[in-house]
Amino acid sequence: MQVRKTIERGGITLAHGSFRVREAENVCAHGCTEPAAQGQGRRALVRRSTQVASLLPPRSTVGYDVMAHVGRERFVHYRQREEIRSDLRSRFGVELSAGEISALERRFCVYLQALHQDRADKLRAVLAKDGGWPMHLDATGEDGQGTLLCIYAGWRGWVLGAWKIQTERAESILPRMTETARLFGPPCAVMRDLGRAVIEASRDFIASLSSPIPNLGCHMHLVKDVGKDLLRDSHDALRALFRRFEIVSDLGALVRDLGRRLEARVDDGRRQVAAWLEDERAPYVVPSGEPGLSTVRALCQWTLDYAADGRDEGFPFDRPLYDLYRRCLRTCRATETFLARQKDGPVLKSLGRLFGIVAKVRTEVPFGRHAQILAARARLLDELRAALRLRLKEDSRNAPLPRVLPPDLAAEELRDIEVALGELKRSLQERRPERGPAKDMRDAIDLVLDHLERHGPSLFGHLVALSESQGGGFRVVERTNVILESFFHRMKHGERRRSGRKTLTQDFEHLPPEAALAQNLHHADYVEIVCGTLDDLPAAFATLDDGHRSLSLPARTRTTAPAAAPVTRAMTTIDRRLVRTDEMAARVQAAADSRSVRFV
Repeated sequence: MQVRKTIERGGITLAHGSFRVREAENVCAHGCTEPAAQGQGRRALVRRSTQVASLLPPRSTVGYDVMAHVGRERFVHYRQREEIRSDLRSRFGVELSAGEISALERRFCVYLQALHQDRADKLRAVLAKDGGWPMHLDATGEDGQGTLLCIYAGWRGWVLGAWKIQTERAESILPRMTETARLFGPPCAVMRDLGRAVIEASRDFIASLSSPIPNLGCHMHLVKDVGKDLLRDSHDALRALFRRFEIVSDLGALVRDLGRRLEARVDDGRRQVAAWLEDERAPYVVPSGEPGLSTVRALCQWTLDYAADGRDEGFPFDRPLYDLYRRCLRTCRATETFLARQKDGPVLKSLGRLFGIVAKVRTEVPFGRHAQILAARARLLDELRAALRLRLKEDSRNAPLPRVLPPDLAAEELRDIEVALGELKRSLQERRPERGPAKDMRDAIDLVLDHLERHGPSLFGHLVALSESQGGGFRVVERTNVILESFFHRMKHGERRRSGRKTLTQDFEHLPPEAALAQNLHHADYVEIVCGTLDDLPAAFATLDDGHRSLSLPARTRTTAPAAAPVTRAMTTIDRRLVRTDEMAARVQAAADSRSVRFV
């Protein structure tokens, strides 16, 4: 090799700060050649400094360590661009623009995706030692936009693949399942929700495998779907009634009026209410004067605090409008008792106003009818949930990952659930009224039985046998997709904390799918396989550019045409930008206003 030319270039790394480097480009003295990039014939054999190559990506002045730091801060710790810029300036003396930070975030995602695929064989070997991996499959988005499909290895807690899809369709999901199985080995089971598209994709995927695997439906999704079908109409009817009679707004107005009347004495009133609650001598008498007004205000607030009766599990497990109905009934009966024993004029007037608001739930027939239907159907849902032994939200949120269980204990638990579900089905069939006025209960039971009939075959089969080389026995696949939904919840929580926005429609529209892969960096076992330690992540990125010093990885991937996505009716950001142009509106208007169009 002999020096062909010397190149002077700048660079920025965390280790060195901003610097200038003089790099020698060597070429073979005998005219040897090597294949050119993208199949463009051959070129002269050229070599550059390996030290510079380990620090700076091709045709870039910002080092791999800066890119890795920016990517981790953005997608792992959910920090804003200005926070990242300030951190780089204060800790490392590196000054970058906001636009450069955004470019580094995108570049980090490209390198992380490539590193993930480059280490696929090592990841596959580890998953095989575990006895395989259960494929948890689900998609999330915000307001129907930015749909993110993830494939998750349940026992390890790794994201094996993440993609943006326009809508949940089988033709969009199946190729991703197939590609993931090709890279990381076929899964030992599929755990998915009960959506039609994912059921169809899972069925076709399993049919393509050399040996069948369980196609498992999520128990939690089953109960949620049954609950929504059972309770939605009555619950929505109660909501409409509360809005029609303005009960919540009237209670809020009474709280405000009493608060203004008490003004600065509200704190004293709270202490007086607390003293009244501790006084057991007169439990059915509201005090007179300002303590009585404070007590009436507290009664209104207690009625409005109906959300406290739920378990923060969401509808249909929580039924907030039914809880409001019950609180209004109790407040109505309690207010009647207080009115009969009250003589103070202002307090009596306030109690009467409260009674007039909450008494509507008792005097108006539709309230009681819908509440009765809701209560009866909710009992069916609670029976189904009890049979499936679904844990409460606060229990499942911090649940450990599945363990290798002795076969007798794991089989016994699942067998008990299967027996309990069979007994519930027989009980519902026996209780189903054949005729008469109990049509609503008959329809409700038929709905539950129909769901169990359609999804029953996918509810069991969670025991995966391990070979002798893997220790023998069984390993249990999670009965729900809660671990993947919790993963989505953590991602959205981080994005909300970063952006300050409650609704993440725009954020998820522009969030790269590789952001889900960045969550694997929380797992020490994954990090050890792909790069050793997080400090070695920049060096691992640098190896991806070995032999490609004329073109960086992002540039090489842009030259590769992506696979065509199935055409759907969903409108992406690119489509919206096109159809919302003034030229598009003008063209349509011009054609609409034309009077000289001839139809042939």
